[in-house]
Amino acid sequence: MNWLELVGWIGSALLIWSLLQTRILRLRALNLVGCLILIGYNAAVQVWPMVGLNVVLAVINVWYLRKLLATRHDEQTYRVVEVGTGDAFLAHTLRVHGADIARFNPDFHWDPAADRSAFLVVRADEVVGVVVSHAEADGVAQIDLDYVTQRFRDFTPGEFVYRRSRLFTDRGFRRVVSPPGMVAPYYHRLGFRPEGDAYVLDLPEAASDAVRQR
Repeated sequence: MNWLELVGWIGSALLIWSLLQTRILRLRALNLVGCLILIGYNAAVQVWPMVGLNVVLAVINVWYLRKLLATRHDEQTYRVVEVGTGDAFLAHTLRVHGADIARFNPDFHWDPAADRSAFLVVRADEVVGVVVSHAEADGVAQIDLDYVTQRFRDFTPGEFVYRRSRLFTDRGFRRVVSPPGMVAPYYHRLGFRPEGDAYVLDLPEAASDAVRQR
């Protein structure tokens, strides 16, 4: 096997590997790299139909990647929906993703009777993430669960709960504290600061509180 054939095999392996990815952004990125390698390989061996095929696939991947990256912080694309802790769809979501939730939030135990707030982050009709919290003293919102589904794990949908909505400030909270024992936390990307074993976000003052203090 010469080096050119090796390049072709590497490109083919990347295409196959990309299709095994559960994360949509990673899938598109790896698929694009595989297509670019195969464009070069097939052009070198002058297999023009395969060059044309991979050019088309590369353009499709670029289009989807651009769309994904352009909308990753778009409030019109991702919405936060508050649901009751007894909501049947919330219970279904927690059950379907139960094993994955336990992997990243091993200390989380669901009790629908507990006094908690629950939010679903959605993209159209697809659930992107789940956030569950409860109130503690001194205006602290303690996060019990912060889960992102596998397809969107390369994104930060939590920003729509913590920084780009008023779900906590409008309830009078002054701080948000990350879940205990969470595996691979991403809060440093959202402006949280480390404090002991947790991450803390200091919230802006609610508009109603600011008016009352004047």
